[in-house]
Amino acid sequence: MTHVILMKFTDPADAAEAKEKLEGLEPLIEQIRGITVGVDVVRGEVSWDLALITRHEDLDDLKGYQGHPEHVRVAGWLRERLAARASVDF
Repeated sequence: MTHVILMKFTDPADAAEAKEKLEGLEPLIEQIRGITVGVDVVRGEVSWDLALITRHEDLDDLKGYQGHPEHVRVAGWLRERLAARASVDF
């Protein structure tokens, strides 16, 4: 299962710190099978500031990741800084 999130920050400068925080989750959450975090470099009209892609064994692992206390902590930090967010799970 693949989990994709696009984020647009109120202040795009927050994207770099967000990248560090998100990448730091991999060793802490066993349900993450892989993680990729990218900060946009084009800064075009339709660009988002950050993309997060996590991979999970199955839907149960995705739900375990989403409910994990470390993920909840980082998500709270992000929520305060986001202007918009989009997600796709497949």
